[in-house]
Amino acid sequence: MAAAKIGGGGAIPVVDLAPFLTAGGDEGGAARATAAVREACRTYGFFRAVNHGVPAGLMARALDLSASFFALPFEEKAKARPAEAAEAPLPAGYARQPAHSADKNEYLLLFGPHLGVNAYPAEPSGFREAMEECYSKLTELGLLIQEILNECMGLPPGFLEAYNGDRSFDFMAALRYFPATEEENNGISEHQDSNCITFVLQDGVGGLEVLKDGGWVPADPVDGSIVVNIGDVIQVNQRRCPVGTVHSNVQ
Repeated sequence: MAAAKIGGGGAIPVVDLAPFLTAGGDEGGAARATAAVREACRTYGFFRAVNHGVPAGLMARALDLSASFFALPFEEKAKARPAEAAEAPLPAGYARQPAHSADKNEYLLLFGPHLGVNAYPAEPSGFREAMEECYSKLTELGLLIQEILNECMGLPPGFLEAYNGDRSFDFMAALRYFPATEEENNGISEHQDSNCITFVLQDGVGGLEVLKDGGWVPADPVDGSIVVNIGDVIQVNQRRCPVGTVHSNVQ
């Protein structure tokens, strides 16, 4: 298969979600936004959400705290792991990819605070509070997006919510850091997300690229926005609208 080229079709679509969050509702605006999501899913499998209800200041604080955490010595970061004796049903806490992995990054996984499995770092100060607030806001956004997708696909309201009876483990937050290397580019290799929806909060570095029409389209950071990736679970549920899209993250 021929290698993909850089620059395959312009920036990913932007969708304004304000009509869904307007007091009293905005049916016309919501219908236009839904149509925009449908078209973005059909052509890209991605879109950039603006006016999404997650405060820009909260997003910036979460990114800053994440950067401060990953700047700590390894010994300090490694403390953000469940106790050895704990039977954690989910891989919460800090870890890093093994040396032989093509994707050399460190990460911290967080799940619903109500599950009691998260291992929060003691430093930086305010980390837990900011992440739990951000997690809550992104969960609200996820519930909104899944209802928009129900409409896009001609499914009844609440279909995706009822698709999995146990919603306890539905939402996961992954904080990732890509150490700079002199030998090679570093990031996440090209892949499709096997989940339902992925939200990407970008810092100023960028690196996210989306494969479209045989070319890589850079998804350059835009302050206050959230990149939304429609995963394979949606494609399996209904093929009328979204398609999973190959993407990568290069640092």
